[in-house]
Amino acid sequence: MKRMISILFAMLLLFLPVVTVCAEEPKRLVDGADLLTDTEEAELLQELNEISVRQQFDVVVVTTTSLDGKSAMEYADDYYDYHGYGMGQDYDGALLLVDMDSRQWWISTAGYGITALTDAGIAYIGEEFLPYLSDGEYFKAFSTYAELCDDFVTQAREGEAYDISNMPKKAFPVATRLGMSVIIGMVVGFVGVTALKGQMKTVRAQSTAGSYVTEGGLNLHTSRDRFLYVHRDRERLPEPDHGKGGSSTHISSSGRSHGGGGGKF
Repeated sequence: MKRMISILFAMLLLFLPVVTVCAEEPKRLVDGADLLTDTEEAELLQELNEISVRQQFDVVVVTTTSLDGKSAMEYADDYYDYHGYGMGQDYDGALLLVDMDSRQWWISTAGYGITALTDAGIAYIGEEFLPYLSDGEYFKAFSTYAELCDDFVTQAREGEAYDISNMPKKAFPVATRLGMSVIIGMVVGFVGVTALKGQMKTVRAQSTAGSYVTEGGLNLHTSRDRFLYVHRDRERLPEPDHGKGGSSTHISSSGRSHGGGGGKF
């Protein structure tokens, strides 16, 4: 009897539909504004996936042509929350939104992203990719964003997160640019003076100072300056405001906590 029941149960399983559930991860590049070529999309998506998996931190790029009546912050937060982004129980990651209609960009951070990408850090990242974004070099802009997210997450995990008093050094600091300007100016000045000197072939050094004065060309006048008084106004300088650093946060429509920042391009 038991054997017959087993056989019937096995036959029943053969006729039941087989349902396979695949936990497919969300796409980390959504180019709704069609800013990238197919080749650029494939290359950028590969970069975003590599960084995200290695860091266990979602790095996402979304472009659109409409914010659907929302602010850039609200759109970015909702897109992140309702499309399944975020690694681990705290939904670690960062999403860059670019809206071509309003010409706005916004970086939404969640979980460890709030720690790794501070307000000052987001402003720094924006300054780095914004020139490319404004010039229409979208692939370069998005790749720069991805690379900096990678660097910022690594820095936060290995030491102190980049912030107001601890920002990455730029490739060409101001001091270097000033030094190069001074050197170039000296070279140009030397060349100019040398050229003028070569044109003064008739000038000869004279033995006395009087030889340099033409007749009636020297008139001396007596002039005196009298010091009367001095007046000093003293005012206490305000203490420098270095800011509090860190990340400001807000609650999205899903009830999650997000950090972020953005602007126009």
